[in-house]
Amino acid sequence: MAASLEDLSSLGPVTAARLREVGINDAQQLRAVGAIDAYHRLKFRFGRHITLNALYGLDAAIRDVHWRTIDARAKAKLRSEAGID
Repeated sequence: MAASLEDLSSLGPVTAARLREVGINDAQQLRAVGAIDAYHRLKFRFGRHITLNALYGLDAAIRDVHWRTIDARAKAKLRSEAGID
């Protein structure tokens, strides 16, 4: 059985529930989809309620680190890949 979204570091219950609403139901699916696509799905569905911190949190959850450990260079790369910059 795949780990639940709540078991991942850097994801809270609201983000986990929102991920389920966009078809990402567990940690394995999140890893398969990736942070960028998951962010875009969330942004499309929830609009302004999804911030850059969600993008950083998704990436951190996939890599099993705390989102605050993501350095400026990695954040810039994520924003670029997501088409934000």
